Amino acid sequence: MIFITLEHISAHVSFSLTFVITLIYWGTLVYKSEKLSNSGGKGMIVTCICITGVLVSRSLYSGHLPLSNLYESFMFLSWTSSMIHIVIELRGQDAWWLGAITAPSAMLTHGFATLGLPDKMQQSAMLVPALQSHWLMMHVSMILLSYATLLCGSLSSIALLVIASQINQKIFQNSHDQEKKEVKHTFDLSLINYRKWVFTNQLDQLSYRAISLGFSLLTIGILSGAVWANEAWGSYWSWDPKETWALITWILFAIYLHTRINRGWKGQKPAIVASLGFILVWTCYLGVDLLGIGLHSYGWLL
Repeated sequence: MIFITLEHISAHVSFSLTFVITLIYWGTLVYKSEKLSNSGGKGMIVTCICITGVLVSRSLYSGHLPLSNLYESFMFLSWTSSMIHIVIELRGQDAWWLGAITAPSAMLTHGFATLGLPDKMQQSAMLVPALQSHWLMMHVSMILLSYATLLCGSLSSIALLVIASQINQKIFQNSHDQEKKEVKHTFDLSLINYRKWVFTNQLDQLSYRAISLGFSLLTIGILSGAVWANEAWGSYWSWDPKETWALITWILFAIYLHTRINRGWKGQKPAIVASLGFILVWTCYLGVDLLGIGLHSYGWLL
């Protein structure tokens, strides 16, 4: 009983923190403040500890890893988003804007798990026979970690496209403006565009690194899942909807990495490919489960 109470308290505290931290980081986009950014970073650490408390408490009273249903997987996804933020900050990179991506990701996944799902779906239950395997930790954790990193990379690419479109629009408007501009105004405008250009380069690098890591994790997850499927169902690959969408997602991000590594693409072109990956990841992760079809759906919505 004490573990259930601890889980509920940790869940409510962590969600409140993610909401406040999201507002803080969105505020830093308008008013860049080192104090706000530092407070947001400390808040992410506390949030990560609280979500860890949720997962550990559930694991203790359920007797298995908290990766068996939609609620637990969303909480793990929220935990991973906060961990990505902490790891990047610990590496000492100047990414004050990072929280504007990771904090909302943690908040929305957390909010969907705690507020969007009915109470019945949030309760822990006995593992179905197919999940009673030592492959549960290897396969599911790798897949969820890959989803979190791929979503982070895709969101960075979407942000890159939005900022790049604003820069291009301003350049286009200035080139067609027939009025005489003051030198100071022109210099200020060029400085703003330069800062945005540096910002887009940082987003491009974050997207590339996150997707590279996520692609590797997804590969491990698919391979371990194939071995597990052979043990559970007698076949390495059965073209189950989840497997098919995972393969489609893997192919799309393989194309992204091919354009980056072999073609030397940077900036907006590969970002468009990565943005499409955002839709595919959610389709693979949530869409198939919402439909309740295939071997990977265990009656979460039925």
